[in-house]
Amino acid sequence: MKWIAVDYGDARTGLAGCDAGELIAAPITPQIEEKSMNRAAQAVAAAAFREKAEGVVLGLPKNMDGTEGARAAKTRRFAHRLADACGMPVVLWDERRTTVTAAAILAENDTFGQKRKQRLDSVSAAVLLEGFLQWRRSHPGQTPPETVAPQQTADR
Repeated sequence: MKWIAVDYGDARTGLAGCDAGELIAAPITPQIEEKSMNRAAQAVAAAAFREKAEGVVLGLPKNMDGTEGARAAKTRRFAHRLADACGMPVVLWDERRTTVTAAAILAENDTFGQKRKQRLDSVSAAVLLEGFLQWRRSHPGQTPPETVAPQQTADR
């Protein structure tokens, strides 16, 4: 199944995708540079359709102790808009330490400055997607712990 992962941010949103066999996760560039939550959701939905994604995974920023703050609340609002824009459920996935891991990957590959800024969120999305795909391999047939469904409307 093809998945697209989303690392949602206030100014930039990173994307990553995987192959149908769920073996390889890779960043999708360029990142989405959009401050409007609605326009960012529409842009992600367009990317999901372009990539022929069958599922969407959205990083949920939690505090290191597992609690949720204002950023997680905003991401949850985005999840509802994204589910409606895509017309498919959005899996919320813990994204703790994905940016730290992505920054280390970019540093190992001598990617700094403007190039790093242009890729960091998409590499973070790839790290997020890899974690989700590992979970799917370890839990075949199980439903992810938290999913946001699109709202049912009369015209759908």
